[in-house]
Amino acid sequence: MTYRTLNSYLKETFGTKVYKLSLSTGCTCPNRDGKCGSGGCIFCSQGGSGDFAQSGSDIDAQIQKAKAMVSKKFPPSIKEEDRRYIAYFQSFTNTYAPAQKLRPIFTTAIKHPQVVALSIATRPDCLQEPIISLLKELNQTKPVWVELGLQTIREETARFINRGYDLAVFQKAYDALKKAGLKVIVHVIVCLPGEGIEDAKNTIRYLAEQKPAPDGIKIQLLHVLKGTRLYELYQKDNSIVKLPSLEEYCSMLKELIPLIPPQTVIHRLTGDGAKKDLVAPLWSANKKQVLNAIRKALSQN
Repeated sequence: MTYRTLNSYLKETFGTKVYKLSLSTGCTCPNRDGKCGSGGCIFCSQGGSGDFAQSGSDIDAQIQKAKAMVSKKFPPSIKEEDRRYIAYFQSFTNTYAPAQKLRPIFTTAIKHPQVVALSIATRPDCLQEPIISLLKELNQTKPVWVELGLQTIREETARFINRGYDLAVFQKAYDALKKAGLKVIVHVIVCLPGEGIEDAKNTIRYLAEQKPAPDGIKIQLLHVLKGTRLYELYQKDNSIVKLPSLEEYCSMLKELIPLIPPQTVIHRLTGDGAKKDLVAPLWSANKKQVLNAIRKALSQN
């Protein structure tokens, strides 16, 4: 089974291997501070799904620390000054602040000589016109990607996981971002409470029907992590979450991938939370084994 991988896209676009630097704007989330909810999405970790991200007000310092963390991934033949990165603002909601506060943060990151693109994880209800205008402006310097956490199109599930916005809000933000010429990457979670493979297919089909289609998709199996509201529910009744085996998950991916438009880059087919917090599925902690199993399954008819 063939599909467009992130690695191949990055090499085609930038001519070299590129790694992400996990950074933070210091923003929180409207689903945590009471603006639209509290506690966040039930699966979201205490680090706002950015447990590996740097922190602090000095973005240059964050970049240097993040570079040190990924330095061993580069082959020794690539000199330090020749290494290229994506500045990935990962944790919490990275556009949940006035544009004037975000401008110096994003500008510092995008102007770093080794940064080739800016990737910003956020919520569709935190993309007001001044923010989109800022991102459109920055996109003239280097590519800007906006990562939106849709997870599912099923409204009942969205309410259960405490997402805090309905599908119409996502659609409005998606359309506005594409109109501004920005690349959009959408996050989808498989096996959310009450959902099965058909629900995941429906979400992928909805995205495939967008005009234009998403530039990227991240698919992840639901994880149960300590410190989350999902963990509290799981402790009371673990039947609320029906998680597949590794083999079953690979079979699900074989059904989902053909639904994704060929021009859409698949940024992720799995995910990994902090091992110290992972409760289920435990097999997901062995990332190398998981990736090998996925590759093997997808290579088979």
